[in-house]
Amino acid sequence: MSDITGAASIRPTIARGGAFYRLVWKWHFLASLYVLPFMAMLSITGGLYLYKPQIENWLYADRFYVEAQETALPIAVQIAQLDTFVGISRMRAVIPPVSPEHTTRIEFNTPQGVRSYAWINPYTADIIAVQARDTMLMHQVKKFHGELLLGDIGTKFVELAAHWAVIMLVTGAVLWWPRGAQRLRDRAALPRPPKNQSAKRGFWRQMHLFTGMLAVVLVLPILVSGLPWTDVWGGGLNKVQEITGTQSKSLRFGGSVPKSSTDTGEPIAVEQVAAIAADQGLATPYEIRPPRKADGAYWMRSASVNRYAQSELVIDQYSGAVLARVDFTDNPGVAQAKSLGISFHQGELYGWANVAQNTVAAVLGVVLSVSGFVAWWMRRPQGSLGVPAAPDAQVSWPVAALIVTMMILLPLVGASLIAVLALDWVVFRKLGWFRGASAPHAAE
Repeated sequence: MSDITGAASIRPTIARGGAFYRLVWKWHFLASLYVLPFMAMLSITGGLYLYKPQIENWLYADRFYVEAQETALPIAVQIAQLDTFVGISRMRAVIPPVSPEHTTRIEFNTPQGVRSYAWINPYTADIIAVQARDTMLMHQVKKFHGELLLGDIGTKFVELAAHWAVIMLVTGAVLWWPRGAQRLRDRAALPRPPKNQSAKRGFWRQMHLFTGMLAVVLVLPILVSGLPWTDVWGGGLNKVQEITGTQSKSLRFGGSVPKSSTDTGEPIAVEQVAAIAADQGLATPYEIRPPRKADGAYWMRSASVNRYAQSELVIDQYSGAVLARVDFTDNPGVAQAKSLGISFHQGELYGWANVAQNTVAAVLGVVLSVSGFVAWWMRRPQGSLGVPAAPDAQVSWPVAALIVTMMILLPLVGASLIAVLALDWVVFRKLGWFRGASAPHAAE
């Protein structure tokens, strides 16, 4: 593969040594043009979402907690109160109080079809608050993190940035590695505050090198663990799991959920369902989905952040018999790894240490983006993008094989790379865009 911006030659040489280094630098630069703004956004929103429980406990303390009393009203009475004063077109879930000081939370659809939450005082059935799910602050942060609040179109842009961020970090690691007389300790040194104006460029360059080195270790795993959530990569993984029979056994989103043994009788109360879950050893809090049909069954799960404790039960709505149970360890290894990766991504896998690690990664993502932009801005020639110069040379077969492998493993990288190469051949070369200076810059 030849460099997309170099001048055509009759017999391009194989890029090795300094030529290969400059070629990698150019691709790192071009990837960064697209990735860095997204990396800053993903780092900020992802860093905030790590503290979702703490932020929501602070924002919504008045709806999460009540003064404990002796006797709580039946949850059925609380639901009836909500239906009377707000209206319920579909019951989605009930989250019973996990302690005497907590409210009952109901997830439901309003008569207008708006997916909403309600918080109810379990002792008086007073409706403390009702809010549409999409207007909850942390839900908006999550949606912006995953799709820029633009739906399916936005999620493709974010996924493309995540794919190219992997390329950016890999090429950045190649650029960071010492060459020639450079020493490893110098490349890994903390940047020193600049003493004068002329030293600022070196400061920002070293800051970018230092944070980039740490980002390869801390940010890259977060990027990879988030890929199962994406449309293209995650959708492909789902297809592979279906073909190989390694998909999750969870009944949360459908599947062969058993039905109740009859379609007549008096349904058991939600409290009894929670008591059955406690007898089964499920960890709180519980998420309980009432049956929607006469022959349906209760579905419930432990909503614990501990993935190994996230068991599911299907309970006959009339007899209370446990019709099915799915434990985390019932899942195939691929499904378990996928779930644990998501847990790591959200900072839940190993408690506060995971939160602290991902917080550092989020800070690194922001600093890496800012330092990369500033270093580029100070280096670029006036009136130019300052694209690093690279020779018109072919890469070796091992490197070409690596590129093809990356295109297969990261399909959006492959699709976008083909599009860029086509645009370069048809448009960019003629317009002189993304061309480096005639003489190579020193490697930066």
